[in-house]
Amino acid sequence: MISQSASTTGVSAHPWPLLSPRNSLIVLLFLFVILFFLLDLVLGSVKIPPLSVISIVLGNGSGNEAWDKIVTYIRIPKAVTAVIAGAALAVSGLQMQTLFRNPLAGPSVLGISAGASLGVAMIMLASGAAANSFAVRQLGLGGSWLIVVASTLGAAFILLVVLAIAVRIKDNIVLLIVGIMVGNITISIISIWQYFSEPEEIQDYLIWTFGSLGGVLGNQLAVLAIVVGLGLVISFAASKSLNVMLLGENYARSLGMSTLYVRVTVIAATSLLAGSVTGFCGPIGFIGIAVPHLTRSMLNTSDHRFLMPSSCLVGAILMLGCDIIAQMPGSQTTLPINAVTALIGSPVVIWVIMKNRNLKSSFA
Repeated sequence: MISQSASTTGVSAHPWPLLSPRNSLIVLLFLFVILFFLLDLVLGSVKIPPLSVISIVLGNGSGNEAWDKIVTYIRIPKAVTAVIAGAALAVSGLQMQTLFRNPLAGPSVLGISAGASLGVAMIMLASGAAANSFAVRQLGLGGSWLIVVASTLGAAFILLVVLAIAVRIKDNIVLLIVGIMVGNITISIISIWQYFSEPEEIQDYLIWTFGSLGGVLGNQLAVLAIVVGLGLVISFAASKSLNVMLLGENYARSLGMSTLYVRVTVIAATSLLAGSVTGFCGPIGFIGIAVPHLTRSMLNTSDHRFLMPSSCLVGAILMLGCDIIAQMPGSQTTLPINAVTALIGSPVVIWVIMKNRNLKSSFA
C-alpha cells in the first residue's frame, strides 16, 4: 500500500539519508544486475567456463577464438540490450501508471507500440516493394535498419496524434481511453493488412512480434542506448512532478504546476523509451506493467526519486532473467522473449494483487 502523505510522495524536500534502507536496497539491486548480467553471459547453448567469460569481458581473451567471438559479438550485445530494454520499459510503465493513476497502464497504453508495429507491418507486408525501392537503396537502408526506421516513424506518428489530443483534453482518464482507441485502430489496420498479405510475409511479421534481444548489434546498439538514455534523463527530471501528480491534478495546479507540461513531457519520454525498444527489439510485453508494481511492493513507497532508479534496476534484472530462461541453457532451442516475459510477468502482477488486495487504492 502506498502512503499518500506529502512526505512519502516526496512533496516536502527531505535530504536522502546516505545509508537509508531504500538506498541500501538500490545498491543491492545494482549488485543483482551485475550477477544476472554475468549469468546471461555464461549460460547458453555453448558451455563456456565462467572464468573464461570474465577474462573475455576484461579484454584478456580465453585462448579459444570461438568462445571469444560468441561472448564478444553475441552474448555481450544481447545482455546489454536486455538491460537497456528492461530499464526503458519499466520506467515507461511507471510513468504511465502514475500519470493515469491506473494500475493496469503500461508503455503501450497510448498506442505507441502499436504505431511502431504499424510501421513494421508496412515494410514486411508490402510484398517487399518498399524494401527494394530505389529511394531506400539510395539512402543505404535495408534489412534491420529499414525495420527500425519504419518502426520509429510509426511510433512518432502516433505520438504526434496523441500529443495533439493531449493539448485539447484536460482529463487524463479521457486521454487514456482515447489512447487505447487509437491503439485499437492501429491494430485493426494491421489485421486487415495481414488478411490480404502472402503467408510468407505474415510469417516474417509474426516472428518480429515475438520479440528478440539478439538482433541489436554495433551501431544499432549505440543508437538504442542514446535514445533510451535521453528518455531516462527526461523521466528522472520529471520525478518531482510525478510525485506531486500523485496527490491529484487540482493540488498540482494549486502549487502553480503546469499539468499540461508534465503530461506532454511524460508522454514524450515514454514514446522515446517504448518506441525505441519496440523498434529495435519488437513489442515486448508485461515488463512495463509488472515491474512498477513489484518495485512499489519492495520499497513500500510512492516517491519517484526512489522508484525511478529501482524500476530501472528491477526491469534490467527481470529482462536478464527472462533472457536466461529464453536461451534454455544446454539446448539448441531459443524461446521467444515475449512468451517468457508474459510467463514471468503475469504471476508477478497476480502476486502483487493478492498481496495488496486493492491496487487502485495505491493511486487514489
